[in-house]
Amino acid sequence: MTPLEIFAILLAAGLAIALWFSTRQRNLDASRHQLEMANAAFALEEQSKLAVKERKRLLNALTDAFLLIDETGQIIFANKAANRLFHSRSLINRSLREAFTDPRLAQAMTEGLLASKPIRTRITLPQQASPLGDDERRGMNSWLVDVAILPGDEGAAPKTRAIIRDITAEQQTDQIRKDFVANASHELRTPMAIIHGYLENLLEDDMLEDTEMSRRFLAIMRKHSERITRIIEDMLVISRLESGEESSLNIEPFKLQDCLNDILERLESLIHSQKASVELKLSDEKVQIHGDRFYWTQALFNLIENALKQNSRPGLKIEIGCLVKDDELQVWVSDDGIGIPSAALPHVFRRFYRVDKQHSQNEIKGTGLGLSIVKRAIEAHQGRIVASSTPGSETKFLMTVPLAGPKPDSVELDSQIPLFKE
Repeated sequence: MTPLEIFAILLAAGLAIALWFSTRQRNLDASRHQLEMANAAFALEEQSKLAVKERKRLLNALTDAFLLIDETGQIIFANKAANRLFHSRSLINRSLREAFTDPRLAQAMTEGLLASKPIRTRITLPQQASPLGDDERRGMNSWLVDVAILPGDEGAAPKTRAIIRDITAEQQTDQIRKDFVANASHELRTPMAIIHGYLENLLEDDMLEDTEMSRRFLAIMRKHSERITRIIEDMLVISRLESGEESSLNIEPFKLQDCLNDILERLESLIHSQKASVELKLSDEKVQIHGDRFYWTQALFNLIENALKQNSRPGLKIEIGCLVKDDELQVWVSDDGIGIPSAALPHVFRRFYRVDKQHSQNEIKGTGLGLSIVKRAIEAHQGRIVASSTPGSETKFLMTVPLAGPKPDSVELDSQIPLFKE
């Protein structure tokens, strides 16, 4: 073999080796590129999954029901609050009319789908039509429906989000406030009208010269002016009790016996005039209450005074007792008077509610706020009060509070406001 042929063979072999290395490098680069692309796609997919998971977590953390609806009106997402609201019924891939038993909720959302702007509407439903179903115990219930189209990618079908919020408590609070104003206006207007009428009689009918008649008219006017003062004082108290101000009860231990002695001394003349009897049944004369004595005095004063005023017949028997049970203290006030009808029992703690509404101008039996103040004062001590009555036999108000007193972070009252006239 000639040198030229050997050179040619070596050259060919070198070119073949170079080509192999070049091809191998290209394959390695391609494999590396494919691996990088796969890793990038995997990372993007994981980020997308993480974003979806995070979005679902945030939506599930909402206390309001949240729904995502496609362009056909079908639900494609429902958070946990929505599932709870509808008793975990299957909502996904169902139309709005299928998902909601009451058409008023579905109609509000359908209008939101068709509208080009957000829609917020309030819906009030009867108890049987509530989304809560058999769990609804509040009677009329109210819901805020907030619907808006979400911005989407260009060319993609738009989606709509819907939020359903339970605003029943807010509506009830607002109604209570309106009733309070209406009742307060009525309760103040009545004695004012009576006072005005007697003043007209005295001044325009020349009755000032009749001393006996004038004194009788003035006595009636004084009685109704005292009623106005009592109403205003009680209104201020009940307002403060429900204001949630960052003030504190004056929590300290005091003897229940001493508190009751003060109350009975104040009511001694009324007890004597009605020939009533009061019996104390304390499990221990040294029993102590950990609370605000001022408010406890007011609560017990109102209950005993209420028993006396509602039972003017002679011989009324009132029992005041207490009992330590487990970690709680039970205190009760009972009487053997005419009692409270069963239909009225659920309402006796409502403001301005009175069982006997047939009062003449000479029969002033209170402001209608006394039992409301009692309830709020006991609740401020982390307690509860229950009323029971067997007409003609026994009417009893039972208060139960923690024996150790309320926790500091639950107290929201100031003991400097006068609750009753000295």
